[in-house]
Amino acid sequence: MSMSESFYHARGATRFDASESTRGPWSPDHQHAGPPCALLTRAVEQSLPADGDLAVLRISFEILRPVPIGPMRIELEPIHEGRTLRVIEACLTGETGKPLIRARTVASTRRSLKLGGAPTTPELPSPQSSEPFEFDFFSQDTGYHRAMELRLARGAPGQGAAAVWMRMRVPLVDSEPPSPLQRVVTAADSGNGVSYSVDPAAFTFMNPDLTVYLHRPPAGEWVCLDARTRTEDSGIGLADTGLHDENGMIGRSAQSLIILPRPHA
Repeated sequence: MSMSESFYHARGATRFDASESTRGPWSPDHQHAGPPCALLTRAVEQSLPADGDLAVLRISFEILRPVPIGPMRIELEPIHEGRTLRVIEACLTGETGKPLIRARTVASTRRSLKLGGAPTTPELPSPQSSEPFEFDFFSQDTGYHRAMELRLARGAPGQGAAAVWMRMRVPLVDSEPPSPLQRVVTAADSGNGVSYSVDPAAFTFMNPDLTVYLHRPPAGEWVCLDARTRTEDSGIGLADTGLHDENGMIGRSAQSLIILPRPHA
């Protein structure tokens, strides 16, 4: 097994080269959507005030095309800047200049309120007490599945529901430490991979979108996906995922699914 030192190498502020560690399960030439979505997240975070007064409430991604393993560029566009709300759009393009992924982020001003809510507590076995786990449906030895450390907290693969802790083994960009939010997004696109319910040798179950909602800022290196997938004979499905750090639940993510027979199946 070989593994790159990071998912991406920066060629300036907005241009990046993808490494083989981004490779996804459906084609040896295309990236898993987790790393490029996290790269867009990084660009958005860098555009927010450094004082940390804004909290990301939601970040949604439209995955318009397969993302090649190669050069990429990011463009940002502020959509709205109000007293309590900020909306930012980001677009990832490849060598052809066509949009590959579009992202929209909603952020709000942080406040200090005494609401009397229940304290956050862990709801799942810790990563340290969970069993090592690997995705078994990647066709190549080098890829996203090797660049992520996985531990099975609950359930089993192929049953439509499971909880898996995930941690990045490599940085997102060069030697730069990834933010907790970048770690969440890198993992969150695997909700369907954690909870798939169809035979991955016979079907693909790609997601054309990903939406991440956060009710508190994430912390730490580990992210747990407590995921459930529902599919229909129409070839459409939904992966619904509770997101956790080691302190408890932080939010939810959702992915629409398009299920297609593999050509050789």
